[in-house]
Amino acid sequence: MPLESCMILLDNSEYMRNGDYIPTRLEAQQDAANLLVGAKTQSHPESTVGVSAGTQLLVSPTDDVGKILNALHGLEFNGVSNVTASVQVASLALKHRRNKNGSQKIVLFVGSPLNNVETKALQKAGRQLKKNNVSIDVVAMGELEENEPKLKELVDAANGRSDEGER
Repeated sequence: MPLESCMILLDNSEYMRNGDYIPTRLEAQQDAANLLVGAKTQSHPESTVGVSAGTQLLVSPTDDVGKILNALHGLEFNGVSNVTASVQVASLALKHRRNKNGSQKIVLFVGSPLNNVETKALQKAGRQLKKNNVSIDVVAMGELEENEPKLKELVDAANGRSDEGER
């Protein structure tokens, strides 16, 4: 696999207490992020991974797996999630990474409804990611009916797709 800097954005909102994933959404998210960290750090010796929970940067992109896993498992519930601000914080962390070579990726975990987020704000965040050559992957956990159209707008804007086709 090629050299990559990856930011993992975790959702630590109160909605993550739901038990629809075993044992809770938060712990299922932590397990998935744990697997992701292992895969990314083992794929290339210089690949870096960072972790953010909401708008709080827990670990800037690093290759120290112990530091990353410590941040993952020390996660606590905290209010509501703000996806657009989280994406902007992660983009800034990727911009100031140590090794400027390689691709940039954001993996966004969403487990709470995006009721307070406007589609225009998500499109703007996606266009900013495209401008900075940052790719985004979204992992939706619950609340799929409500979130899918908005998350699709974010991903489409980051990939350069619009209603008219490719940009």
